[in-house]
Amino acid sequence: MNELRRKIEAEIGERGPIPFSRYMEMCLYDPEFGYYSRNAAQFGKAGDFYTSSDVHAVFGRLLARQFEEMWRVLGSPEPIVIRELGPGRGLFAQDVLDWSERKFPEFFRALRYELVERSTALRARIEQTLSRRIESGKATFAEGSENPKTASDRVPAIGFANEFFDAIPVEIASHRGSLRIDSQDRRFVETWASLSAEELEFMDRYLIHPEEGERVELTLQAQREMLSACEIERGFVVVIDYGYTCEEQLAGRHRGTLKAIRQHSVSANPYEAPGDQDITADVNFTALAAVAEKQGLQAQKLITQSQFLMGIGEANQFADAFEECRLPQERAKVALQLKHLVTPAGMGESFHVLVASKGVDSEKVSGLSGLGFGRR
Repeated sequence: MNELRRKIEAEIGERGPIPFSRYMEMCLYDPEFGYYSRNAAQFGKAGDFYTSSDVHAVFGRLLARQFEEMWRVLGSPEPIVIRELGPGRGLFAQDVLDWSERKFPEFFRALRYELVERSTALRARIEQTLSRRIESGKATFAEGSENPKTASDRVPAIGFANEFFDAIPVEIASHRGSLRIDSQDRRFVETWASLSAEELEFMDRYLIHPEEGERVELTLQAQREMLSACEIERGFVVVIDYGYTCEEQLAGRHRGTLKAIRQHSVSANPYEAPGDQDITADVNFTALAAVAEKQGLQAQKLITQSQFLMGIGEANQFADAFEECRLPQERAKVALQLKHLVTPAGMGESFHVLVASKGVDSEKVSGLSGLGFGRR
C-alpha cells in the first residue's frame, strides 16, 4: 500500500475529515513521501512536467538581462539580492549566474542569489547543480525556507517565482461548502463543511461564487506566500505562472482548474496516486497583485510570457539564445526551443507575468524591456 496514503488515513483517523488544502500539502510536501520530497526526477523529459528552464538556457539568460536592467533602474546598488522561490533543481539560478558573470560582470559582482526551497531532496539537487556558487558564497539557501526572513530583507531585492504559486495548496469551494477529505474502506471520499470566515471573505472580495455543481479554488495560502515575497524595502517581484485574472473568471473561464500531472499526462483525479503525481491549480493573479499593492508595491498590468520574453530579446534579436550555435542545425534546434517558450502553441500565451515594484520611479519601471514589447 502507498505509504503516504497510509499516513493521510492515519491523520484523518485522528483529526476527522481534513481540508483539501491539507491533503494537497501532504501529497506535495510531506517530508518523507511528498511529491517534491522524494528523490525522483520530477522535472524534464524523464519526469512529469517541464519548466521553462528545462527547455533551454535562454530563459535564464533573458531573465538575467532583465534582472540586470532592474538593478540599473534601482541605481546599481551593492549588494542586490535575487530571491528565488521554489528553485527546483537550480537550473534557472545556474543559467542566471553563468550568463550574468559572462555578460554583466558589474551586476554579477553586486549579486547575491538566495534560494527558498523547503524540500530536503531538492536542496540536495541544488547543492549539486550550484556547488561552485554555493562554495564561493555567491548562492545561499534562505534561512527558514517556509518564511525566509533574513538580514537581506533590508537590501534591495528582486523576488522571482516561476511555476511556484500553481503548486501552493488550495481550498476548494462549491455551493455545498468547503471540501473535506475523509477515508472509508481504504478510499478517500469527499465531504463538505461550512465555509470559514476567511474563505467567505475571499469569495466576496474576488467575486467567486460557485454555481450548483461547480467547484472553484480559493488561493488563501498563495496569498500568504505572496505576502512574504513582497516583504522588501525596495526592489521588484516577478511572478511567472499559468493563471487568470478576476475578469477572466467572471467571464466563465478558469473555474475549477485543479489537476494532477504524472509523466506528462493530466488527470482530474488528485486521489489516485498520492505522492506520486503533481497537483496544481491555476494562479489567481488578481489576488496576488492585490497583496503586492497592499504591501506598498505597484503592480504592472499582467502580460503574457510571450510579450515579456519578446520584449527582452527583441533588442539584440535573441542573440543570447544563438551565441554558441556554430552549425545551421544547431540554430534550427535552438529556434524550436525558443519557439516553445514564446508561441501560443507552447508556453508563450498560457503563462503570464506579473511585475511589481517598490521604491522605483514608475516611468523607469514601465520602460523596462520586458514590459515594452511592441512599443519600440
